Amino acid sequence: MASKRSPKSRTRGSGRAMTFALVLFVLAWTLAPPAQRYFAQKAQINSVLAQVASNNQALADAAKELEKWRDPEYIKTQARERLHFILPGERQYIVTDPTEPTSEAPTTAVAKDIPRGLPWYNKLIASITETGVK
Repeated sequence: MASKRSPKSRTRGSGRAMTFALVLFVLAWTLAPPAQRYFAQKAQINSVLAQVASNNQALADAAKELEKWRDPEYIKTQARERLHFILPGERQYIVTDPTEPTSEAPTTAVAKDIPRGLPWYNKLIASITETGVK
């Protein structure tokens, strides 16, 4: 014999499913913003930690460089190389590459076609504009 369900039992089952779905929706609705803030803050913390590590590395490099500059011999070497300083009684020779062409002294161009009879300020402006043109 087949039992027939009453309309009340159908609504009771679908009512439970609807209530369960509603509870899940409310939980998701209330937990989504805090979860989003948590992950955003976690990413921000990781970014700051990476920046701190980078700054610590730069600080360590600067400390090594400072230690080098505390040595008088290193200072003498740098002064000789960078500034071409010499100690008293020494001679300094700077060797140049003979294959490089020597640069000639720069020549100045003179404006040749400035009309006579112009006021001085027009002559000045004409000489400036014409010397730049080749």
